[in-house]
Amino acid sequence: MNSKSGIPNLGTVVSVRGSVVDMRFDERLPPIYSLLHAMEGVIAIEVLSQLDAHRVRGIALTPTQGLARGMRVEDTGGPLQAPVGKEILSRMFDVFGNAIDRQPAPTDIQWRSVHRAPPPLARRSTKSELFETGIKVIDVLMPLERGGKAGLFGGAGVGKTVLLTEMIHNMVGQHEGVSIFCGIGERCREGEELYRDMNAAGVLPNMVMVFGQMNEPPGARFRVGHAALTMAEYFRDDEHRDVLLLIDNIFRFIQAGMEVSGLMGQMPSRLGYQPTMGTELSQLEERIANTDTGAITSIQAVYVPADDFTDPAAVHTFSHLSASIVLSRKRASEGLYPAIDPLQSSSKMATPGVIGERHYALAQEIRRTLAQYADLKDIIAMLGMEQLSPEDRNVVGRARRLERFLTQPFFTTEQFTGLKGRLVSLKDALDGCERILRDEFKDVPESALYMIGAIDEANAKREPDPQAEVEHAAITHES
Repeated sequence: MNSKSGIPNLGTVVSVRGSVVDMRFDERLPPIYSLLHAMEGVIAIEVLSQLDAHRVRGIALTPTQGLARGMRVEDTGGPLQAPVGKEILSRMFDVFGNAIDRQPAPTDIQWRSVHRAPPPLARRSTKSELFETGIKVIDVLMPLERGGKAGLFGGAGVGKTVLLTEMIHNMVGQHEGVSIFCGIGERCREGEELYRDMNAAGVLPNMVMVFGQMNEPPGARFRVGHAALTMAEYFRDDEHRDVLLLIDNIFRFIQAGMEVSGLMGQMPSRLGYQPTMGTELSQLEERIANTDTGAITSIQAVYVPADDFTDPAAVHTFSHLSASIVLSRKRASEGLYPAIDPLQSSSKMATPGVIGERHYALAQEIRRTLAQYADLKDIIAMLGMEQLSPEDRNVVGRARRLERFLTQPFFTTEQFTGLKGRLVSLKDALDGCERILRDEFKDVPESALYMIGAIDEANAKREPDPQAEVEHAAITHES
């Protein structure tokens, strides 16, 4: 609708090719990103290019069944909008801001464009603060930043979504802000399970969920991240609250962009990705920032195609992150959960100026010990432990105990494992690692350190079961 004259700006459909729709407007050409409606609002189309003085090309955000040449199209007079306000808390939305949790639509809300500029540098905060997760291996070796972006990298089935769910559980309990979960190309099963779990954990009142499901057209999946960010910016800028933004999965955002780009007829770039991938990812990621009024801290799952970290999607995503948490299939197969690879993962926060001298020195020593163990594994496999020097045997013992201590039972997996979840403070995690490195637990069987919280729980397990004692004796004898 044209706000000046009140006369609707109408056009007609010229061609429909899958999700790509060409339309003709004789009076006024709609600007790029305008939202158009066809078939009485049933079909929504976003304008992505102007072909000439009278024709535009758009991508449908809904299925185009029933759309035909000659049909009427109406310009809404603005871009796609997302709902914001206090009433969106504890609700679940789709890309258009429709409630999809079978409850009445919220009434007291405003609508804002999903296309917004990132905050200017002058408004950004320059402080570096830690963001504790309660997960030992992350807090000790790859600490997260308040207002930063962390990526969970991994192939299919190594535990990205489980780790993300655990972080929501831990954050919402101790974190006064708002959590926004954005599912890009999610399976509907995952969305339904997450909603149930969050409701059962009692954390739904401070949470908003936005989903663009896997079966939706690429245009909808491509815009759902922008809709979630618009909601997050409202809580940061208007309500001055800290926001935890969880995105699962940022690769599917790039994938949706690739599909849109292909449909629009753009020449593909490396490995078939869209030529505009860098720009599109930056437009989304740069809006996640720490300002003078609040912070949006983001944790993003990143699917890595075929476990290939040189894939352009993974490479482009790496460049935006302040912490990279790499999940390893090998560690998952060994039962070391969370299956985080401590040598491949990193964080820009892990410097003495931010985390302190003691924490930094400990993290470096842990990495050094684990790296030495990784180097010795080939010798152990070929020649056995007895061929190692006494010093190397000590390194192996420390590394194996550290690996087991850095595992942790999760609250979100209690029903599968039968182990009660643990939330471990940074102080307890550092103390435990320091005491293992000082050989305090040299005589404690490795199994006593597996799947515990704070290190003192190992003392309760000090009376090991006979089988573990036999194994331990055999290892000592070999040594």
